[in-house]
Amino acid sequence: MPSGGENEAFLTTDYNAEMIEHVERHPGVRDRAIFVGNPDDVIPRSFGRDLPEMPAWVPKHFEFPGYILGEHPQTFGPRAELRRRLGYRDGERVCIVTVGGSGVGAPLIRRVLESYPLVRSRIPGLRMIVIAGPRIDPATLNAPVGVEVRSFVADLDRHLAACDLAIVQGGLTTCMELTAAGTPFIYFPLQNHFEQTYHVAYRLDRYGAGRRMNYADSTREMIAEATIRALTEPTFSKPVESGGAARAAHMLAELL
Repeated sequence: MPSGGENEAFLTTDYNAEMIEHVERHPGVRDRAIFVGNPDDVIPRSFGRDLPEMPAWVPKHFEFPGYILGEHPQTFGPRAELRRRLGYRDGERVCIVTVGGSGVGAPLIRRVLESYPLVRSRIPGLRMIVIAGPRIDPATLNAPVGVEVRSFVADLDRHLAACDLAIVQGGLTTCMELTAAGTPFIYFPLQNHFEQTYHVAYRLDRYGAGRRMNYADSTREMIAEATIRALTEPTFSKPVESGGAARAAHMLAELL
């Protein structure tokens, strides 16, 4: 990350050079290397000073099955039917907030909760469901009236496909599940997290999915305004291909 300065850039470049040399000098060590995604998902950056550009190097050493989802939202059935199966009422607006299994997202949840009254004043009846996960005590969140806080939700991918808006961190799996479902979402990459800041954001931009925000610069008022816009303005993202898991499985089965 730029904040790491020249020392971090040197260390990262040195490590990347070691890995590149290992792959190119010993091609027989790997029977198959699979990049989850497509060639266009490789970010247009180099591995470091005097090292190859990623879009030129990666296709020479990896195969691409497309994106892999545990279960593609296309298999969930019609959205209205899915919402009824999950217990959502007809016509209600639902926003799901989830930050994964660690406790690092607790400050984000609290700031989103602070924004909720501002949003509800303009979108009456908005139902917000916060998934705290195993490492955040729901009692510490001081959720305002109208917000439901749960430690765990089974089949969360289906709820993300059924809701009207999701607010999440910048993890690739969750963001791509939302993209595949066509669900509007706001995402906050973790500060100084290279993958979320560059790789994931680049892929989401390619699909035209998600509204990116920076936690450090986002006040409750800014989050409220972004939430209202996401709930009231139409969004359109490119479809995410299905069949990636089957193609990856075929690649692996050829080795057996």
